[in-house]
Amino acid sequence: MERAGEPTTEKPGRPPRSLKTMASHIGHGIRAFVAESPENRHLAIDDSPIWDAPLVGFADGDDPLFARYKEIIGEFHLTPREMLELASPGAGNADAVSVICWILPVARKARLSNRRRELTPSMRWAHTKGYGEPFNDRLREYVVSTLTRRGAMAVAPLLTPAFKSVTREDGPASTWSERHAAHAAGLGTFSLSDGLITEAGVAMRCGSVVTDLPIVPSERPYKDHVSNCLYYRDGSCGTCIDRCPAGAITTKGHDKRKCQAYLDELGPVHERYEAGTTTCGLCQTGVPCESRIPASAP
Repeated sequence: MERAGEPTTEKPGRPPRSLKTMASHIGHGIRAFVAESPENRHLAIDDSPIWDAPLVGFADGDDPLFARYKEIIGEFHLTPREMLELASPGAGNADAVSVICWILPVARKARLSNRRRELTPSMRWAHTKGYGEPFNDRLREYVVSTLTRRGAMAVAPLLTPAFKSVTREDGPASTWSERHAAHAAGLGTFSLSDGLITEAGVAMRCGSVVTDLPIVPSERPYKDHVSNCLYYRDGSCGTCIDRCPAGAITTKGHDKRKCQAYLDELGPVHERYEAGTTTCGLCQTGVPCESRIPASAP
């Protein structure tokens, strides 16, 4: 990975070579960490991978979309510059702010096991959340430490005191949304179930790091925030409605309160699984967008 501010011999008007290669180096490091880390394994089951190869994208921290999130999500939602400033006073005045985002696709074995479930998640799916999210935290720490060793300012929003849950009338929210950051970074659009449909599907987890490194942002290959969802695209789907055992998904969208209430009821299941957390994920499996962006019917 090259250092920010490195002199280059690029012609005027072109992005400096260090900026053009920065995204490639960071993406390579993230993919290597996921492929090689022993923590990315179902150690309590069969030592198979928890996550498949990640997708990586980048957003300009000053993209107007982040300011719009204060209207869409709530005034409490922080912009990338605000995140940097809270992590280190003065850092919010950096010349550039970038957001590094990744998608961790759920491995096929877990998707297949959960696809067969109707009321409660499979043990493998529960372990994916229970042990896979702590691995995601290690990945966040890895990206931050890699960048800071090279002299950059970097912070993983979910690992800071600035990340907090907020109770809204329509359900829980937070001061930083990994899904919305990933959307800004060109990695996916939202579904009827509120999930993010990526090239690797909706069965996934997100991660992000904010930095003062200037990185060329990824393109957003979609026309709006719901382009990848068949229901919103042409009304031809709605499978996630039938897959939800809580009745939390309708043609009007996702009811976070019903969803959370059902997750609270699953406590005994996860105690039996020794998964350490509650999850469901039925709406992310057995659906056309499980592992890809679904194509419209001809």
